[in-house]
Amino acid sequence: MKSEHQTHTIPPLYDGRSRVLILGSFPSPKSRESGFYYGHPQNRFWRVLSDVLGEPFPETINARKKMCLDRGIALWDVVAECDIAGASDAALRSAVPNDFDVILSACDIRAVFTTGRTAERLYEKFTGREAICLPSPSPANMAVSYDRLREAYSHITDMLEDE
Repeated sequence: MKSEHQTHTIPPLYDGRSRVLILGSFPSPKSRESGFYYGHPQNRFWRVLSDVLGEPFPETINARKKMCLDRGIALWDVVAECDIAGASDAALRSAVPNDFDVILSACDIRAVFTTGRTAERLYEKFTGREAICLPSPSPANMAVSYDRLREAYSHITDMLEDE
């Protein structure tokens, strides 16, 4: 598969109540096609996030947006543009970062989580800040059991609780 230059077209999801920022690396072809994050039907992100939040599974993009915003969760990706073939982070080259100050200056973000090692590595490289790395919910990462995924993602709720 030939690498193609891609530009991130999905806007960040956040509002003034956002307390946790969850960053992926770059939207998959299915996410770009659907116009929203974690759009592949086999991706476990929405299932595990709704599970740890104690919310019903959000079937639609609007329900997913509402769940995140109602619970203080912001979503975005680390990379604004890159050369990539398919959906694999391993194929990601020439990454240009998003401007995280867009969210960080508008919200009281208590923690930044990444959904995988590539997002963590790139976020830390571009910002010099640390992030909490969660296992990737991608269908390509089925070696991580759902129970282990749920346990890791449950740390998000710790950061959402009032101090």
